[in-house]
Amino acid sequence: MSPAVTEPTLQDMTNTPPPAEELRLIDAELWQLDARRSQLLTRRAWLVAALQQLQTPQARPSLQPQWQAPRPPGSTPAVPRPDASAPSVQNVLLILGGTLLTVAAMVFTLVSWGHLGITGRALVLGAVTVAALGSPLLLLKRGLRSTAESVAGLGLALTVLDAVALHGAVFPETAGAPYTAVASALLAGLWTAYGFLPGADTLRLPRPAAVVAAQLPLFFWAIAADADSYGLTAALLVTAASDTVLALRVTRRSVRVIATIGAYGVGAAGTLAAGWLTWAASGPSAAARAAALLLLASATALGAAWQGSRTPTRAPGAEHSLALALTAGLLMVAALGGVARSALPEVWTVPVHLALGIALLAALRADRLPETVRRGLLWASGAVQALSLLWTLPVVGVVVLGPLSWASQAWTGTPPDARAAVTVNLTWPPYAGTVPLVLAVLAGVLFLAVRDTTWRPRALTAAPTLVWAALVTVPAVLELPYAAGLLIQGATTAGALAVAVWRSRTVELVPALVASASLALLSLATQSATLITLGALVVLFAAASWRAAAVTAPTALGYAVALACATGAAADWSAPHTALLVLTVPATAALLAWRLGDSPATVPIELTGAVTALVAISMAVTDLPILALVLALCAVISAGTAIREDRRPLGYAAAALFLLATWVRLAAWEVGTPEAYTLPVTIPALFVGHLRRRRVPETSSWTAYGPGLAATLLPSLVTAWGDPDWTRPLLLGLAALSLTLMGGGYSLQAPLVLGGSVLTLDALHELAPYIVQMADALPRWVPPALAGLLLLALGATYERRIRDVRRMRDILGRMS
Repeated sequence: MSPAVTEPTLQDMTNTPPPAEELRLIDAELWQLDARRSQLLTRRAWLVAALQQLQTPQARPSLQPQWQAPRPPGSTPAVPRPDASAPSVQNVLLILGGTLLTVAAMVFTLVSWGHLGITGRALVLGAVTVAALGSPLLLLKRGLRSTAESVAGLGLALTVLDAVALHGAVFPETAGAPYTAVASALLAGLWTAYGFLPGADTLRLPRPAAVVAAQLPLFFWAIAADADSYGLTAALLVTAASDTVLALRVTRRSVRVIATIGAYGVGAAGTLAAGWLTWAASGPSAAARAAALLLLASATALGAAWQGSRTPTRAPGAEHSLALALTAGLLMVAALGGVARSALPEVWTVPVHLALGIALLAALRADRLPETVRRGLLWASGAVQALSLLWTLPVVGVVVLGPLSWASQAWTGTPPDARAAVTVNLTWPPYAGTVPLVLAVLAGVLFLAVRDTTWRPRALTAAPTLVWAALVTVPAVLELPYAAGLLIQGATTAGALAVAVWRSRTVELVPALVASASLALLSLATQSATLITLGALVVLFAAASWRAAAVTAPTALGYAVALACATGAAADWSAPHTALLVLTVPATAALLAWRLGDSPATVPIELTGAVTALVAISMAVTDLPILALVLALCAVISAGTAIREDRRPLGYAAAALFLLATWVRLAAWEVGTPEAYTLPVTIPALFVGHLRRRRVPETSSWTAYGPGLAATLLPSLVTAWGDPDWTRPLLLGLAALSLTLMGGGYSLQAPLVLGGSVLTLDALHELAPYIVQMADALPRWVPPALAGLLLLALGATYERRIRDVRRMRDILGRMS
């Protein structure tokens, strides 16, 4: 037993413990009370079970009560957590009960209905339905809301079964469509009225169910009236419009949600059907009727967007008004464009839709429109313009990329017209006659309509590109003569380049570069057109280099290379002889780079010159004498560039090119003597090493003279070992001896060591035959004996040899 709760004394009231301690005491007391109550309830349950079992002889209750001892204060009682809350269990039970009753009602209606007479049927149906619909009113008064909802759902289902039963028993001859239309309308009205009854206005199901039933009457009435596709679509769209109005006007959230779902679902079905009717319209009359349907859908979406923008607290306008306004704009364009498409040739379909899309820009000046609606209409206009631009891309792609075919069939003859010139291996897209007009209109919109400070610079960048695309497509679209097409595209290239240079925007050079490349390829049809066009492009980009030299100057040099190759081909020169003409471009690039100094265009120009030099070398590789000349000229250009203080490392490249030129020249003369190839390297290397030692006396002889000496001595030594003649070994030995003496005389380590080593190996090579002969003539015991004597001599004079080696090391160390 827990201690009794006593009244607080004066001491307790004056000596109040801290709040934390007092809270702990109160919790402990409350826990003891709960524990005692739990014990008593457990004991009571056991006693009740025992009394019930005593009435049955076979059952004998256990004399031990089943309860757990109370847990000490301060610990948490181990109470099992429920798997489901009471409301959840209640809802599941009510839903299952309502479902089972509905199934039972269906089975009764479908199976047992025929066993009753008309009077019995009416009494059963009426009694059950009235009871199911009246019970929620009584349950709500008693506070059983969830049960009332379940019973109300059963009542609504019974009204549907009543309608089915009436059709089978009372109106069997009535067709299904008209009966469904009338029945759904009556059910919608009945459920709405039931939901507004004074006692049932708090029920959640009747009014949303009425909205669901209201989706059917118009559609089935149209079916009953044998309406065509236009009538059925109109029924769907009117139903969606009604749902939209309901979603925007009612305040109950459940009704708004169901109405919104119906508006979107039924409206989407009706809009798709209207769009298909517009696409498949065979004449102006059919297109006009389909357009009326699309305009109805557009008006519904626009009204929802407008109302949603004004009442942001209600769906669907709060979150979807922008998308609805965008959809409304697109539907308007599709509706009116479909009418125009049915009356005009197909070539004008896209321009008409574009004009209607541009007309949506009038929303910019409609101050009465909400901001969200305005932005949605502007996005719709932008979407129409973007789709129009996509429609033009195939034509622009054929005009720009089609001339690539001339690269494999250059100078084969003048094509019949400009369109044939760009469609050598491609197919001309259909309905392309209005492509230039569409591109020009899009450019005009960007120029005139875009005023936002963020988008204005981008629009002014894109507009010239659209103008260029419109102009380059004109010759092919109009099938102008080939020469006229070249002139127009050349003028377009010049204009695009002028705009880019004038505005100093590198990104705007892209259209000019693309147009020039397409023009150059297009000119390959004839020899004269190629030479004239390439010359004009060289002059054009060279003239533009006063403002954008970093891009235009390398481009001019590139076209100069193409002009040089075309000139050589026109003169029937071989590729190696043409390479000499191509070398004028690297020379010009070197002069320009020297003239520009630290300009940003210097490096691109030099890179272009280097690439062009490689092109010239590759062209001359089949003719060794000309290749040697080309390499020598490239060396001259590199040496001239190396004069600049910041380009001194190019001197190494010039030396390498001179060496390569010499070697190629020797190969052309069929010279096989290695010294002819190595001496041109050795002499300059020794000269440079000598100059370096004069400027920097502490430079090692290995650094100054080692590479140059090794470049000649080592290849000559390798060749001498395989040379059966005596001339080369003798000359090599004399040279090595001279270097050894010179190294010793001037205290230079590199000549001394290299010369002495080569001299020793050369002498061994010359004495090798005699040593072999002597070895064959001596008895076999002589070599071991000599080796033994040598070892004894070495062992006897070991210390002296070590001293001599150290002395020689000191002598070499003192040499530089």
